[in-house]
Amino acid sequence: MRRLRLVNKRVYLRVPQMGDWREWAELRHISREFLTPWEPTWSSDSLDKSSFRDKLRVYWLDWRQGMSYSFYAFSRETDELLGGITIGNVRRGAAHMGTIGYWMGEPYSGKGYMTEILSSALDYAFEELALHRLEAACLEHNEASKTVLRKVGFVEEGRARGYLRINALWQDHITFGLLRNDSRLSAKGWIESKH
Repeated sequence: MRRLRLVNKRVYLRVPQMGDWREWAELRHISREFLTPWEPTWSSDSLDKSSFRDKLRVYWLDWRQGMSYSFYAFSRETDELLGGITIGNVRRGAAHMGTIGYWMGEPYSGKGYMTEILSSALDYAFEELALHRLEAACLEHNEASKTVLRKVGFVEEGRARGYLRINALWQDHITFGLLRNDSRLSAKGWIESKH
């Protein structure tokens, strides 16, 4: 788990580590105003080292139990932290599915990094975890997120009322889905549908 790296053209993903705390806290701090409209309300201690340590414990426990797989994304050129992505809420049995969630630091937004981050995570979810379906959701007015989801192959499926509590309010979301055999953007290039 700690040695795992998912590599794309300009980015690589790896499991978060305690040594990431300072850079993570700084990036989240300078991006707070940018991220607040899209995320759950931040607690007063959300950037503290102890909160980060608790977050890592949850990540590692979820990983070991096969429930969730969290990664931080870094620039291959500078090794700077760009953002994070999670393949979460993994269900096996008849479902074999999970949910994608992600965030990007404001200085790196709009530069195409999330397309590469998402495509690398999709490869891991479908090829390594052998999931059949991935779901994602974003706020109705989050045009950037809708665009990047469509770009990597997700298909808009509907609207979920009061889906998540974002910025202290239960808000409707647009839902997206992607099947393992759908056409999608991979770290290796575009993969055509196997239907």
